[in-house]
Amino acid sequence: MIRVLLAEDQSMVREALAALLGLEDEIEVIAQVARGDEVVDAARTHRPDVALLDIEMPGMSGIEAAAALHRAAPGIRIVILTTFGRPGYLRRAMESGADAFLVKDAPAAQLADAIRRVLRGERVIDPTLAAAALVDGASPLTAREREVLHASADGSTNAELARALHLSPGTVRNYLSTAIQKTAARNRAEAVRIAREKGWL
Repeated sequence: MIRVLLAEDQSMVREALAALLGLEDEIEVIAQVARGDEVVDAARTHRPDVALLDIEMPGMSGIEAAAALHRAAPGIRIVILTTFGRPGYLRRAMESGADAFLVKDAPAAQLADAIRRVLRGERVIDPTLAAAALVDGASPLTAREREVLHASADGSTNAELARALHLSPGTVRNYLSTAIQKTAARNRAEAVRIAREKGWL
């Protein structure tokens, strides 16, 4: 039996996925959580073979949860399932330790097949996203630029960002300026929008 931990914040989607996977003879959903920051504790408690993670969750994104789970329990296979088919998400998911990356509009049989395949040590990636990721290339933003740009999305001033991130206002200004240039944006709001569309944030 393949034991699956399911992390998805939308209860209707989570229950539907659990029901679909429950129809498979050798797959059992043994635990469900609605928050990304609950994944590692649930994995320690229930010891799944595979963790199926949504990207957009409260507490911690699926990509952050994948990285934390990969550090805490490297033997657990990780499948990222998302509505957001963005090449940047794919790259970040693979860097975080994910074994598979699928979009939610894929057939249910494809998801079950992916779970079986990752358990055999294979990597499973949506082919359309894989091609788009090759065309787009890697994110040009450094981890720090991404952090500052993400923090600026709520409209905080440079001084507020500096206090929150424990940086000087000049350093914040430099990071934002570089992020704006790298995204070919006109201002920080546009840089945030472009980076989100690409899956870099």
